[in-house]
Amino acid sequence: MKLTRSLVAFALATTPLALLGSASVAQTAPTNAPAETGAPTVVLVHGAWADGSSWAKVIPLLQAKGIRVLGVQNPLTSLADDVAATKRVLADVNGPVVLVGHSWAGTVITEAGTDPKVKALVYVAAFANKEGQTGGDLVGAYPKPPALGTVWDDGKGFLRQTEQGMIDNFAADLPREEARTLFVTQGPLAASTFGDKVTAPAWRTVPSWYIVSANDRVISPQMERDLAAQMKAKTTVLQSSHVSLLSHPKEVAAVIEDAVASVAARK
Repeated sequence: MKLTRSLVAFALATTPLALLGSASVAQTAPTNAPAETGAPTVVLVHGAWADGSSWAKVIPLLQAKGIRVLGVQNPLTSLADDVAATKRVLADVNGPVVLVGHSWAGTVITEAGTDPKVKALVYVAAFANKEGQTGGDLVGAYPKPPALGTVWDDGKGFLRQTEQGMIDNFAADLPREEARTLFVTQGPLAASTFGDKVTAPAWRTVPSWYIVSANDRVISPQMERDLAAQMKAKTTVLQSSHVSLLSHPKEVAAVIEDAVASVAARK
């Protein structure tokens, strides 16, 4: 034991500091960190009652086209917290960003998308608030969607979808087994988020794309159409449930690719 410790001590004492520094960097630098380049990076932001794995079918399609992709893991505790999580990822990107948000994350990218790196916004069945507007304001302006009737309040300030709600409303066009998995992996949403206000909507100055889910039972499809028109977004309508990113990943990826191509062409 003493001999082994002596050898380790000798190795550390005789190894040049420069090598130790480079070894430290090699151990801590993320292997997927984007290189410095002008090519757009796609940053994916998940919504309520979900996590980053909700993009699992879209990510490989984008990567197959040579597009760099990063994902945000939202805590879903407040708009400020989710925006902070998104900005941490944006800070790691060198070059232009196509910022994509699903569902509640539409509010997040609306607030976080004012970052100068963000050159395009893609909304997937998502909120797109005006100044001072909350998610609750948007939901309340339209007939109550079925998914709000299958919400479980844990009594501690967080909301979840019930298993049946996930099957019938949230992911109605996915196989039952897949919807049940989403029930297990869902991220609980702080009820207080429905009262969080957007300050400066990024879509007023950033070119936007919108994917409407025509069969959405979580957010009003009419609201989605109205928001897309309000933003003058390039709009695609899919015959999909709320989770088009899982039931129609090719179509969703194609819209994101279009946004990426548009950003690249502007250079």
